[in-house]
Amino acid sequence: MESLSLVLPHHSTKLTPVASVATVPSISFASVTPQRRKTSAPKRSPKLTKPISPLTPTTTTTDTALDSSLPLKKVLVPIGFGTEEMEAVILVDVLRRAGAEVTVASVEPQLEVEAAGGTKLVADTDISACSHEVFDLVALPGGMPGSARLRDCDVLRKITCKQAEEKRLYGAICAAPAVTLLPWGLLRKKKTTCHPAFMDKLPTFWAVKSNIQVSGELTTSRGPGTTFQFALSLVEQLFGESAAKEIGELLLMGTANDNTAQEFNTVEWSLSHHTPNVLLPIAHGSEEIEVVIIADILKRARANVIVASVENNLEISASRGTKIVADILIADAQESAHDLIILPGGNAGVQRLTKSKVLKKLLKEQNSAGRIYGAVSSSPAILHKQGLLKEKRFTAHPSVVDKLKDEAINGAKVVIDGKLITSEGLSSVTDFALAIVNKLYGNGRARSVAEGLVFEYPKS
Repeated sequence: MESLSLVLPHHSTKLTPVASVATVPSISFASVTPQRRKTSAPKRSPKLTKPISPLTPTTTTTDTALDSSLPLKKVLVPIGFGTEEMEAVILVDVLRRAGAEVTVASVEPQLEVEAAGGTKLVADTDISACSHEVFDLVALPGGMPGSARLRDCDVLRKITCKQAEEKRLYGAICAAPAVTLLPWGLLRKKKTTCHPAFMDKLPTFWAVKSNIQVSGELTTSRGPGTTFQFALSLVEQLFGESAAKEIGELLLMGTANDNTAQEFNTVEWSLSHHTPNVLLPIAHGSEEIEVVIIADILKRARANVIVASVENNLEISASRGTKIVADILIADAQESAHDLIILPGGNAGVQRLTKSKVLKKLLKEQNSAGRIYGAVSSSPAILHKQGLLKEKRFTAHPSVVDKLKDEAINGAKVVIDGKLITSEGLSSVTDFALAIVNKLYGNGRARSVAEGLVFEYPKS
């Protein structure tokens, strides 16, 4: 069996030692000094009113940061109780990939807040520490009651109002345009969009049903399913169109003609009418947007998701500096059977996952028992090393798919073969998670979850 290091692209990320352990799932947005990118100064047009056009495929590795010779752009992302975690994490991840210096600030008395889906997020600082800072962008994630908590924070109101008065960029997604910005008077004479559930709160003449709406310095968007587009629009306004396209390529935006899963050797994923138990192993360097999207969507579908650390403690440092605290250690996952085991990507994380003897044992047992297992991005390399891709159709991140000597399908977003499901990762992980929901619960449940996300679900 070939070494995993021969399959995965070289990665040199240094991991941050973990100092503390919590007993509940949580995420900490560690302050990250991004590497700078080489790009020309952006020319932002206030008349931009539509999302960025589809982007071409790339084979860039999932973890490589981009260089820049420009001054850092400072971004504020505030969070509160009930903030939508997919929106917060995707915003932070994408903006950091672009080279922005992102500060996540809590509007609560403490840094740790419980997000809308139950994930606990730990901010870099409290909002009062940002009151005298000047930001190039203030971006508000949505979620309820998170948007109301942001609205009720007077410090954040003053920061955002000053941002608008001085004609610097600000944006909001999901419920935040209607629940947060509207009461602050920051939507006057501006075309605005938001989550469909809150559209009736917007002034009728100025409300538009578009995924992305840019009106002067204000950018708004609809929900978790449009957050990648929202973040890329903000990248375009901060760094220019070429930068947004480059980041879109890194995220694998527009790498397939549609988001329909390709399925081979079709079998039912029957679970005898019990709540599916899903194991999601993580390690230092795991890709946080994949971890959060998979967990959030499966929880929305009412699956029981257990996040398990393969490290010696619960807290791990993910690929973009986000700290995630798992539910259990991987050793404790041996105490029960799992209907589905899903491996997230992130090159450094995959290298560490593959070293876990317990995870190797669990995957072997999963396959022998005829239970479901899956992998995204670079993690199919783990299955390949254990012989679990033999005579199976699968996909993976473009940087590794050609190196796996099995029946890989390059360019496919999601591939299902029997009880194996794989994805190329990053932006396609939403499709991946919804495909799992479809197999476990049926098309109706998957479509319902997608509608709540404001994500375009396949018609067939």
